[in-house]
Amino acid sequence: MANTIVVGAQWGDEGKGKIIDALTESVDYVVRTQGGNNAGHTVYVNGSQYVLHLIPSGILNPRATCVIGNGVVVDPLGLKQEIEGLQKLGVNIDGRLYISERAHVVMPYHKELDAFREAVKGTKQIGTTKRGIGPAYGDKVARVGIRILDLVKQDRFATLLKQRISENNEALKRLGGEPISYQETLAAYQEAADFLRPMVTNTVMLLYKARKEKAEILFEGAQGTFLDIDHGTYPFVTSSNTTSGGASAGSGVPPTVMDRVVGVMKAYTTRVGGGPLPSHDDGLSDMLHGLGREFGATTGRPRRCGWFDGVIARYASILNGIDELAITNLDGLDNIETIQAVERYEDQETGVSYDYVPGDVELLERLKPVMKTFPGWMTSTENAKCWDDLPENARTYLKWIESFTEAKLKIVSIGPRREQTIFM
Repeated sequence: MANTIVVGAQWGDEGKGKIIDALTESVDYVVRTQGGNNAGHTVYVNGSQYVLHLIPSGILNPRATCVIGNGVVVDPLGLKQEIEGLQKLGVNIDGRLYISERAHVVMPYHKELDAFREAVKGTKQIGTTKRGIGPAYGDKVARVGIRILDLVKQDRFATLLKQRISENNEALKRLGGEPISYQETLAAYQEAADFLRPMVTNTVMLLYKARKEKAEILFEGAQGTFLDIDHGTYPFVTSSNTTSGGASAGSGVPPTVMDRVVGVMKAYTTRVGGGPLPSHDDGLSDMLHGLGREFGATTGRPRRCGWFDGVIARYASILNGIDELAITNLDGLDNIETIQAVERYEDQETGVSYDYVPGDVELLERLKPVMKTFPGWMTSTENAKCWDDLPENARTYLKWIESFTEAKLKIVSIGPRREQTIFM
């Protein structure tokens, strides 16, 4: 039995939701380990589209038990709404979703502070979703956060909430914002607490018992490698560890029992929000947007698009210890005559060549990509059932990605539906 970590190997939006959904056919537990409802995983099943923000994508597989780990920051109102939305679509949640008592809670003042802090950055905005994720993680690190175990204890929550709202309303007042209502927040969050309380547990012990019973566990990351708070393109990053190392800290499952890391990457590169995108190409962006592709599942914002960046892909493989690759959105390149990919960067001021991603974001922004050119295949791949069904030029391109990243190609996705997945 294999315990698997699934990570995004670019800047998020790589199609992890679909890959996780495909992999859950053979797993018993799916664990979300970090992030909040600033992330969105889109999955298509039996002609229906599901957009999941906090609930692991494995919830769409009836045999999988899903866990929201301690590393996640939870908006209780959003989670309640997401659960109710799935129930209306006929998805059975009962006994299949558990929430770590140690997960931290996103509060209304976090969202207000998020929006104000982003606004004052002006042209240097990070591109936050304004869902309060950063301020919630900030409170966690500052040791003043409210946890799920506090939320579900009415008296304790009421006391903590009064204190935290008083302090944060002072901060909002200084910023020119409106104060948060204590009574309205208390009523809304206690209603959500009543709804979520049966799902709250010590998930470390839950997963320990599952491992003792030889259950197979999949760890679901949100966002992507280069949004990692430590290893991403800082400061244009999220507030959690999106790399494979975050799976252990965010779940309480030790790294010694992890068996493989699956890295998900698009056949090209995209990014939402601020920060560098070395392979950005306006023509490719316009083409993909014209096809109705590359709009954020959470925000609806158009993503910036660029050619496949081999430098970031290989660096992600090194950083995450990627064993297997899942390449998505290959069909997005079906009608392009000439395809490009980044082999290295060059600093045109100094002449220095880079085969890795530098930590200095200002340096990265001025580096120019050196491209490799591939002939396109100019035919649809969406009905391919196996590797040999793919056009020869598509196979050549994919094998180059495999060789360049030094990770084994195992999955190719050629469309949004479950059946549009090729396993190697």
